[in-house]
Amino acid sequence: MSAPAVQDVPLGPGDRAGGGAEPLLRVSGLVKHFPITRGVLLQRKIGAVQAVDGVSFEVARGETLGLVGETGCGKSTTARLVMRLLEPNAGEVRFDGRDITHIKGSSLKAIRRDIQMIFQDPYSSLNPRKTIGSIIGEPFVIHGVMDDKGERKKAVQELMETVGLNPEHYNRYPHEFSGGQRQRIGVARALALKPRLLIADEPVSALDVSIQAQVLNLLRDLQREFGLTLIFITHDLSVVRHMCDRVAVMYLGKIVEIGPGDALYGAPRHPYTGALLAAVPVADPSRHGQERHLLSGDVPSPANPPQACRFHTRCPKAQERCSVQEPLLQDKGTGTDAACHFPLTEQEIAGIGVRSAA
Repeated sequence: MSAPAVQDVPLGPGDRAGGGAEPLLRVSGLVKHFPITRGVLLQRKIGAVQAVDGVSFEVARGETLGLVGETGCGKSTTARLVMRLLEPNAGEVRFDGRDITHIKGSSLKAIRRDIQMIFQDPYSSLNPRKTIGSIIGEPFVIHGVMDDKGERKKAVQELMETVGLNPEHYNRYPHEFSGGQRQRIGVARALALKPRLLIADEPVSALDVSIQAQVLNLLRDLQREFGLTLIFITHDLSVVRHMCDRVAVMYLGKIVEIGPGDALYGAPRHPYTGALLAAVPVADPSRHGQERHLLSGDVPSPANPPQACRFHTRCPKAQERCSVQEPLLQDKGTGTDAACHFPLTEQEIAGIGVRSAA
């Protein structure tokens, strides 16, 4: 299946934060373990699912950071920790210079005006008993904005028009819309309070490819119009390439490589990143029969991840050091930071065929 035809419109120099500017979001050493219990009444902890284990990254103002990886690697859990929908076991989340890791009550409610989320499933994220007018307008009610119903209706209809919905459908219910239209409803709801940070958790994975392109182009246009900072979560690297300025690759709860999109796609240094890029389908007859660099084995259980480098059980370059010493996330000389003792060589990068996949 080919990638959606996303409009690759370059952003102007004023659309991105400067390198020395304070990031809008800074995540440091974030940890979330979910306990595994046994018993019904006297539940006894017998282990833990290490969903997120020491994740750190920054997002500059106006930037789009892509968070990619296989299902179950911790992407969505990371998003919910940033949103404060989950409490972390350790680590820190700073938004606009303020520590929001453990805030509660009215302080948390105020922060949520600035951080909004688009959820993966446009079917289950909307209340089927409410009209889309009340769904999109609900943030106004919750945060005490626009008490006048007529003013609120006008604002909702303007939002509907902004995301490509017919304002006259204000009183329709979610089941009367297609999947792509429902996701547009979710986008409109997220934009209602004019947030500064928007987290899109696999917003197009449940949509047809042709509809994916429409939603992705909509998000790019809205980012420019509203000056949004965006965290884009997906498992589809072909989508990330056209959407994101920087990309962070996750594996089993950890970030294994992070850097500018061009550098990561042009010269990935972590073997896991290379395998993901090699697996992206490319409509190029000259690559027919080329070695695919596919990974062997299954993803280990996050309840019992491998020691040291978590990827070493599936890595074709693994050596004894990988099973006893955890690699640090460091600059590998090509513009990206990778957590790998034996990063890909130039010859191995060329063998993946990443450049020809552009």
